[in-house]
Amino acid sequence: MDPLAEKDIRDCFVNCSKGEARRLDLPRGLAEVPWEDLDFLGWRDPGAPERAYLVAERDGAPVGVTLRVPPGVRRSLVRTTVCSICLTGHVASGVCLLTARRAGAAGRRGNTVGSYMCADLACSLYVRGRKKSKLVVRADETLSPAEQAARLRSNLALFLDRVLDENESAASG
Repeated sequence: MDPLAEKDIRDCFVNCSKGEARRLDLPRGLAEVPWEDLDFLGWRDPGAPERAYLVAERDGAPVGVTLRVPPGVRRSLVRTTVCSICLTGHVASGVCLLTARRAGAAGRRGNTVGSYMCADLACSLYVRGRKKSKLVVRADETLSPAEQAARLRSNLALFLDRVLDENESAASG
């Protein structure tokens, strides 16, 4: 992923107002972000644990999405779950349902889409082996890390398609 400046990040959000984008907390240490290892920039708001943000490249430009974490999620330390974006297995607390208000009129009507994702939004680092899941062993894959990263980007693109699709019926949100 190409490095982004604070203004670029704030200007790219598609499912919140410009005022909300100006007020959101950016990740700490933006200058030290390992951009070359990222397929998207994702972070949780340390001051509001129910909020998360994701910025990805789409058609050569950054696209940002605000996300919500459902409150009161029960977590299990004995059950494992898999992120639908990078397919990394985690103890149950390592994956959570993140929902995004849809862009445009659909979002203003309250329609949302969701996906089970790594709770820390570090999918790119898990795929590249830069970060390890709390599971003792990562599942063996026949895909190379580059192919896994391509799959991650494809899965993320499908999620972003759903966020950006204003033609999807209100019943599906």
